[in-house]
Amino acid sequence: MPILNRAAEMQDEITGWRQHIHRTPELGFDLHQTADFVAARLKEFGCDEVVTGIARTGVVGIIKGRLGPGATVGLRADMDALPIKETTGKPYASTVAGKMHACGHDGHTAMLLGAAKYLAETRNFAGSVAVIFQPAEEGGGGGHEMVKEGLMERFAISRVFGMHNMPGLPVGQFAIRPGPIMAATAEFTIRVTGRGGHAAMPHQSIDPIVAASQIVLALQTIAARTIDPLEAVVVSVTKFHGGDAYNVIPEQVELAGTVRTLKKEVAALTRERMQTICEGIAKASGTAVAFQYHPNYPVTVNAADEAVFAGDVAATVAGEASIHRAIAPLMGGEDFSYMLDARPGAFIFIGNGDTANLHHPGYDFNDEAIPHGVSYWVKLAETALAA
Repeated sequence: MPILNRAAEMQDEITGWRQHIHRTPELGFDLHQTADFVAARLKEFGCDEVVTGIARTGVVGIIKGRLGPGATVGLRADMDALPIKETTGKPYASTVAGKMHACGHDGHTAMLLGAAKYLAETRNFAGSVAVIFQPAEEGGGGGHEMVKEGLMERFAISRVFGMHNMPGLPVGQFAIRPGPIMAATAEFTIRVTGRGGHAAMPHQSIDPIVAASQIVLALQTIAARTIDPLEAVVVSVTKFHGGDAYNVIPEQVELAGTVRTLKKEVAALTRERMQTICEGIAKASGTAVAFQYHPNYPVTVNAADEAVFAGDVAATVAGEASIHRAIAPLMGGEDFSYMLDARPGAFIFIGNGDTANLHHPGYDFNDEAIPHGVSYWVKLAETALAA
């Protein structure tokens, strides 16, 4: 099955939805305009049930097939934007200062809306499709909240699938792998407290900047000398705050950053080693070092059978030569991981072409990908729920 004729016919309409959402980005759980827009479209399509307010601003539409009873498959899109100032200069660029859709969630939402419209028109399947529109993927854990509020049980979802655009992958191509496909994330904060004083008399102070600098360098040895080279780990210090004057040694420095891993054992060893480094440098420097570590999203793990199934479905849309079935795991995080912890399923990437990268102020979702994404969602639902 190539691209659906109906998906191609709807491209301009779906593009209009996408660009409307792009103009009015919202963050986290504060997605009232976006959620209202999604719910209104689902009601227009004639969904059998439209439920709002799950995880505050999440929306779920239920579409029942005409071929009799059966299972329910979940299809998920994320809706939230990022706190970034847009620089694309597009006519539909963000109208909200300091906010933009820099990760393509506007495109994900629009493609799933397009699939929902098609499925509500045709209903060529048994059982039901749950189209899931999730808030707060960008660090808020909206997927976790939806699962905690009983998403899977309430709608009797047996399998769940997600999709994300990928800059650099040509439009019309897909990429997937069984097992870990995106990393677990964690955040850390390190406060180094010394004794402030005059910069010209450092011997009378305990310099937290020197100690904090040693910590930054020592943390790099975790990937280089602690973790098996065949395993994946990232430890990145992304904040270093301390001092306000040229001639004053400050009292305190704060570091912060992120850890990315693909295995729980690696995450545990990394955390243990970070704690040891902080304690050791504190003792050697005479500073007091407080280490805080906050695990965030778990590893996104594709079930083996569902990864093969999703790849097979994508191949019917794009052709086998356009399906990358063994993509290397990405060290970015994704809270669809919580849904995959709750039910078997798979997360797939769809090509966004030669565009700026995700989370970049010049990024824009490629509307040429829309018919491919809609066709994939439709074929996945119809195949998963074949009578």
